[in-house]
Amino acid sequence: MPDEHARSEADGVHGVSPANPMFRHPPGYRRRRFRNWFFLGLTYASYYLCRYNLSIVAPEFKDALGLSNTQYGAIDSSRSLAYAFGQFFNGLFTDRLGGKLAMTIGAIGTILLNVAFGLTTWATDLGFLFLALLIIRGADGYVQAFGAPGMVKINTAWFRKQERGTFAGIFGGMIQLGAIGVGFLGRGLATGFAIPLIFFSLKVPALDWRFMFFVPPAITLVVIILMNVTVKNHPEDAGFRVVHDDETDDDDPHAKVGLGIVFRKITSNPIAWINAGAYFCTGFVRTAVNAWWVLYLLEVWDVGKTHAIFIWLAFLLPFTAFLGSLSSGVISDKFCRGRRAPVATGIYTIEAALILLAMLFSLGAIPGASAVVLAALLVGVNITCNSSHSIIGTAAAMDLGGRKMAGFAAGVIDSFQYFGATVAGFGLGWLLDRYSIPQLDASGAQLLGDDGDPVRFIDGAVWFGAMLPWAILGACLMAFLWIAHRKKSTPGT
Repeated sequence: MPDEHARSEADGVHGVSPANPMFRHPPGYRRRRFRNWFFLGLTYASYYLCRYNLSIVAPEFKDALGLSNTQYGAIDSSRSLAYAFGQFFNGLFTDRLGGKLAMTIGAIGTILLNVAFGLTTWATDLGFLFLALLIIRGADGYVQAFGAPGMVKINTAWFRKQERGTFAGIFGGMIQLGAIGVGFLGRGLATGFAIPLIFFSLKVPALDWRFMFFVPPAITLVVIILMNVTVKNHPEDAGFRVVHDDETDDDDPHAKVGLGIVFRKITSNPIAWINAGAYFCTGFVRTAVNAWWVLYLLEVWDVGKTHAIFIWLAFLLPFTAFLGSLSSGVISDKFCRGRRAPVATGIYTIEAALILLAMLFSLGAIPGASAVVLAALLVGVNITCNSSHSIIGTAAAMDLGGRKMAGFAAGVIDSFQYFGATVAGFGLGWLLDRYSIPQLDASGAQLLGDDGDPVRFIDGAVWFGAMLPWAILGACLMAFLWIAHRKKSTPGT
């Protein structure tokens, strides 16, 4: 350990109680930590480039392969379901492997499987095409499940409890960078774009939608190399010493806890399961928005990728989600002293109110429904579900697991988000097909598609209505934790 860091500790850095939010870090620590989480954040953002690329090309994907909403939803759900199981098991393995290696495994896997998915979509004469896409997307979901536990485990070591809510919000911004990138990349590849250089511009022509499964993996490959060069699993690997609330001065930060002990410790904690239940609700609503908003706006409001509303939403959805995540994290750290449940309760309550309002507009119970109004409500719902996503799945998981068990704590909680996402994929796809609205021409006759089948569009009231019960349930679960642990500092509440 460098002498200046040792002197900083001797000068009383750890003389301040870890439970006291006014602790001080040694000189150079924040700068080194910034470099660590910045490249870690870029890595996880690149994961999202390879995760949201299907939803951004959903209309072209469905049309080119002749898929129904149910089939598209099933393919999306295969990734979510495999991701859910992957989170559970990979979170446990991550506590043994270390976060850096876990994230590297996940990145390499998603690169290979995205390329395989893109190549398979060209094989339109393949008799088992739907099954092949289902399997590949599912395998991709499993390997991507190394990402979140790895990210959470590393940053648990670098951030104290009273910093984790704010960190979760800031890190949410890095995640949303991937979502912003997908939106602009999808539009750019569909319409063509120019990259200005010093003496000339590099022009990229409009490309086939399938390139959304080749360009993001290439970006991820570059980022994962930078991450491996820069990121350290523990502050101690960079010459710093941090003692967390649940540790003693003589704790070895590199010590491995037996997998059986980690499993029993986390799975026997009821707070972990209550957080997981609330995260199921977040997963349903978050995926209901992410997987279906492009189709909804196109079918119901005729808002395509060149429309101003689409362009603005492609930016506003991730940007405002970051602002919501950051605000909720700061409130949790600064005003609730590291408590997560009070803030999450308010978030879910606001979410339920916004969804109810959107449903009433869609039903015609409130006049004035328009693409702009519904897009604004979508932004509001997206803010809330991403705020609960960061404050529960990241901050609460860190609190529950500590640096030695954060991987599995994150895996257990996050797995339930993707069980919810699975229901929002296949289940919501079936529901939207079952209760879709037939399209009529000027004479009142049923419109038929190129394949001779009736043209039917998504019913916005059904879409929003399916989200409402989960927002209400999330509010109830977190309100229970809030009330049951009021005036306490129980980890995970």
